[in-house]
This record gives sequence, C-alpha cells and structure tokens, in this order.
Amino acid sequence: MMYATKIKMQQGHYTSQNLLEIDSIYIEGCTNPGFFKKAVLYDHLKKNPGTIKVNISPYPAVVPAISPKGEKYVRSAPNDHTYDNLLDLPRE
Repeated sequence: MMYATKIKMQQGHYTSQNLLEIDSIYIEGCTNPGFFKKAVLYDHLKKNPGTIKVNISPYPAVVPAISPKGEKYVRSAPNDHTYDNLLDLPRE
C-alpha cells in the first residue's frame, strides 16, 4: 500500500484549505518515493483505484476528482472529518 504523507501547496498558498491549491503530494511505499503532481496521481488512481491512502487515521483512500474548470486533482474519500484529510498532512 502507498501512503500520502505530506503536501506542497502552490506558491503563495501555504496555509490554504483548498484542495485545488495543492501542488504535489509526497507518496511513500512505492519504488520511487517522492513528491508527485496532483494530475499524475489522478491518472495513476484512475488506472489503479484504492492504491493510495492518506497517512492519517482513519486512513481514507485518495481518490481522483475533476474541478468544475476541468482540472485534475485528488482528494480523500469522505469520512467524519469536517474537511479533507489531505489538508491535515504536514506541509513543505
């Protein structure tokens, strides 16, 4: 299983709580751990659903999504948290 462990926000949006302003996500548990752009992760998850989880309890799956403007991004599966678990990950 691969896990999302930290995020990088777009320049100037370090404290944002908007998923669309995530630039890249650090993935561990793969052959080449590192930061991956959200569109790359979107494409991976379309082909391999359920293979990445957020490394925060309750460990929701990372799922692909499309913004109203057609931008590829990822989010975590809905759960009891009031906002997306990805936004709780440490930031660089």
